[in-house]
Amino acid sequence: MHAEIKGLNEECGVFAIWGHENAAELTYYGLHALQHRGQEGAGIVTSDGDTLHLHKGNGLINDVFKQEGFSRLAGTAALGHVRYATQGGGGYENVQPLVFRSQKDSMALAHNGNLVNAHALKNQLEAQGSILQTSSDTEVLAHLIKRSGHLPMEDAIANALGMIKGAYAFSILTENQLFVALDPRGLRPLSIGMLGGAYVVSSETCALDIIGATYIREVHPGELLTIDDNGMTTKRFASPLKRTLCSMEYVYFSRPDSDLNGINVHASRKTMGKQLAAESPVEADVVTGVPDSSISAAIGFSEATGIPYELGLIKNRYVGRTFIQPSQELREQGVKMKLSAVRGIVAGKRVVMVDDSIVRGTTSKRIVRLLKEAGATEVHVRIASPPIHNPCYYGIDTSNKGELIASTTNSIEEIRELIGADSLEYLTTDGLEKSIVQDKDSVEHGICNACFTGNYPTEIYPETLLPVYKG
Repeated sequence: MHAEIKGLNEECGVFAIWGHENAAELTYYGLHALQHRGQEGAGIVTSDGDTLHLHKGNGLINDVFKQEGFSRLAGTAALGHVRYATQGGGGYENVQPLVFRSQKDSMALAHNGNLVNAHALKNQLEAQGSILQTSSDTEVLAHLIKRSGHLPMEDAIANALGMIKGAYAFSILTENQLFVALDPRGLRPLSIGMLGGAYVVSSETCALDIIGATYIREVHPGELLTIDDNGMTTKRFASPLKRTLCSMEYVYFSRPDSDLNGINVHASRKTMGKQLAAESPVEADVVTGVPDSSISAAIGFSEATGIPYELGLIKNRYVGRTFIQPSQELREQGVKMKLSAVRGIVAGKRVVMVDDSIVRGTTSKRIVRLLKEAGATEVHVRIASPPIHNPCYYGIDTSNKGELIASTTNSIEEIRELIGADSLEYLTTDGLEKSIVQDKDSVEHGICNACFTGNYPTEIYPETLLPVYKG
């Protein structure tokens, strides 16, 4: 994927395991599979039944964890997290899992998503005497749980979850239990698997595959799972609402080998490409996709039109992260370093360039230029999602509205001129939904299209913080 150069970033990935002698090592491998969901920090907490052991740091998984460090992560239960610095910004203190210790017990929290009422809850907690140690919205849940300290842990968590709003997939590890919860609309993905007798929880099913676990099912919206040595129990902390799983998980973020809500990501992207071809055909000689997340849609476009698919763009996989920078100048330089056009494929050809989205337009402009500099006679851009008009409040950095090219220009034609394409068309919102949702009338199926339509599935508070890069 090319989140680093595009300006779209997922907040994080969560992985947990209960009941395995190699819990820490397996969590390390699981986080490797989820590395695309966050590259700013990583952490693992383990439980040996008496104590929680933590190791975390800024950077990639390989930078944070070395072989000698696993000897300190004792126990048969583990909770891991990879993070992209959005709400709360960077810094060691915000790297998850967050661990909270008290005289009686301890707990570790890992979270994927964004709480839209975090600001209001922080004000309330501080007014009641709480001292917040981080700027992360994840810490809010820990304080809310502790306020119900007289209740059993499961009930205290359920009460706390009833007070938060937004998108969240939470995992909470104590000395002797693992708790897992998903928001009532299921905005973020979260799955359960089994590895022998061990339970495994992951933001994406690809991480289950990496460690050889068997997929069991998704965590249901509004569900709280309790996992311990007696097995797994479930309860509802909220009535499930119409599912609105983030559509950008299918379009861009999730790995193509993951399944979300029973739908394979690669297959859904191919369908998007086919739908895009039906809506916006064009005469051309070759189809190419922008590596990596757009390749599936490009293949679908090719199959539907009969125009040959070719590797017209190559990603340099050995460029370091020097160019992951917020400024437009460095963002454009990052595109130049990470992508190359294959002259022998595109020279003298009319090229269809399929991409998954356009955020600021910087990347698209540069790629069109790369293709034309390599000899393409025409470059027709086809986007396998609708124009992004609105920011996301649920854990994805889509920047503020003023930076979104579809919000600052009046028409698709203006965007086409800005990026230098010979033609530009987007997938329609109906076409996107048709490509993903198998049963529109089912409560269990549905997607969030808020970044395209502005129809947010939850209340958005005036103080709601946008998950934008602050690292």
